[in-house]
Amino acid sequence: MSMFKIPESVLVVIYTPQLEVLLIERAGQPGFWQSVTGSKDSLDEPARQTALREVQEETGIVATADRLHDWALTNIYEIYPVWRHRYAPGVTHNTEQVFGLCLPGPCQVSLNPREHTAWQWLPHDAAADLCFSPSNAEAILLLPRFMA
Repeated sequence: MSMFKIPESVLVVIYTPQLEVLLIERAGQPGFWQSVTGSKDSLDEPARQTALREVQEETGIVATADRLHDWALTNIYEIYPVWRHRYAPGVTHNTEQVFGLCLPGPCQVSLNPREHTAWQWLPHDAAADLCFSPSNAEAILLLPRFMA
């Protein structure tokens, strides 16, 4: 296994039919609210598998594949300089595949305290306003279209 992160990741917007969205706050970064995100563990790990694994690792939610929807949306963004040391030398951009995970209603969440320190369910527009990442906020704002 490489000591560098793979610059291919997933973003999983977890939501309910009432358009409530789960946000989690990054440990050590107060005010940095986001959906579930995470990088592939290996180059050949399917993005769907990465998404299901990250949801469980970050929230304790064991999601079934039938509730996870590939939104056929890909974001390519520049990796913040503060985090570039995690990637191979010369890697400056990450490719993120977006998924939606629909749950019947808001549920309790079990965070990994090394990664996240707080969680909340919010109406989707309020969740988008709170997101640190512009691509995360955009994905949340698309939620009504994906539900239509």
